[in-house]
Amino acid sequence: MTEGPSQLPRSRRRGSRAATIHDVAAKAGVSVATVSRVLNGKEVVRQETSRQVQAAAKALRYVPNVAARSLSSRRSQTVGIVLPDVHGEFFSEVIRGVDVAARRLGYHILVSGSHSDVGEMLEVLKTMRGRVDGLVVMAPDVAQAALHRSLPSDLPLVLLNSADEGRDAITIDNYGGARAMMRYLADLGHRRIAFVKGPAQNADARERLRGFRHAMRELGVAAPDRQEIGGHFTEESGETAARQALAAAPRPTAIFAANDSMAVGAMAALAEAGVAVPGEMSVAGFDDIPVARYVAPPLTTIRVDIADLGRRAFGLLLGAIERPAAPAGRRDSIATTLVVRQSCCSPEFHLRTRTLPDRKLWGRRKGEES
Repeated sequence: MTEGPSQLPRSRRRGSRAATIHDVAAKAGVSVATVSRVLNGKEVVRQETSRQVQAAAKALRYVPNVAARSLSSRRSQTVGIVLPDVHGEFFSEVIRGVDVAARRLGYHILVSGSHSDVGEMLEVLKTMRGRVDGLVVMAPDVAQAALHRSLPSDLPLVLLNSADEGRDAITIDNYGGARAMMRYLADLGHRRIAFVKGPAQNADARERLRGFRHAMRELGVAAPDRQEIGGHFTEESGETAARQALAAAPRPTAIFAANDSMAVGAMAALAEAGVAVPGEMSVAGFDDIPVARYVAPPLTTIRVDIADLGRRAFGLLLGAIERPAAPAGRRDSIATTLVVRQSCCSPEFHLRTRTLPDRKLWGRRKGEES
């Protein structure tokens, strides 16, 4: 049996046409301009009028036409984020920080990874052009000259952990953080400290290495006696580095990894080798990624408020978007904080634990039965 018009559902009788701003204006009994002012929140409107417009929009299930709004305002209400990678807790926290700040002000984000490759970064920047109002770019692995040539000159932009003359930038106090950790380890009594480096081309890694070397000079440890082990900011490279440290003679009493991921990898290798942390080897990291407090034992590290890095980057970028004539080249720095947990202790404590007959308190060697 064929349905008659009266038997059609209400939504089908009305058709599928979406409500427009003109429909909202007619229902609320106001002008289209007034509806626009209320929904965009750009100008003050009488409270009663605002309530009428909001009620009409809700009743009609009105969804603003973002494309049309972008054409009239010449803005997409979207910002782009270009990172070396989108994998890993550090990068996910940066994204979260930008996203939370952006959403509060009605912005959305587009995210892409450059894999620390200038060619790929250029492709990403080309793809985002015309789709975003501004960019947050993290490229600590890209040489400054190449970075300068690659960045668009006609788009608001904020650099993270990178620097380019005339560009707004936010950096982390990597050097100060590394020295703070070294002071802490030295105060515990450590002198044989193995440092697991990050990638040589990475600006953050270079600054953390510089802080380590400065602290070792202050401790009177000559360059030939320093133990520096190559790493790549990955768990796997931390594992490899820990095995190298265990094979060294004399063996270090502490491992300081240039980021938490490598510290976590080092702890895994030490556990596999039956070396208790901190009973036989102290381990420290850098960044305080979320997992750092949940590993066993919880990791002593240098805290960077990574989400705040993202929030502040968006704030700086928004200022550049809204005031395009303002001079660029502003600089901001994220402070670092020592977070003491349970993965470090005095090397004197290491010596005492080796003489204890019952090792259950500090962990069992590989192959021991429970």
